Amino acid sequence: MTNQEITVVYKWTANPGKAEELKAIYKEVEKQMQETEPNALKVDCYFDESTNALIVYDLFKDGAALGQHLGTTAAGHFPTLLKIAVPGAFLFCGDVPEELKQAAIGMGLDATFAPHIFGFDRKMV
Repeated sequence: MTNQEITVVYKWTANPGKAEELKAIYKEVEKQMQETEPNALKVDCYFDESTNALIVYDLFKDGAALGQHLGTTAAGHFPTLLKIAVPGAFLFCGDVPEELKQAAIGMGLDATFAPHIFGFDRKMV
């Protein structure tokens, strides 16, 4: 059985004076994903104070989970985010269905799509 998980790593850079608002929106995004997206497996957010950059790591069970996220949580917050921050590169790692690739490109994202080719996972038990 192949791994169908999709990892998305991306960056938003807050406009001047908007860093706290950007963090607050992402706290809401994280809460909404946890409550309404059971196949969103992991969300981690990091913030670089020197550049006002929020780095986000999302892990989805599969393409359907990513599609649910893009169509609900992401779509709901995207217009507000564009008013307070500049999107950076979006790295989609895994087998992203073609329709989701087109949706990301249609949103104007600087998107890179890379299927998994090799690696290992050392889980702590």
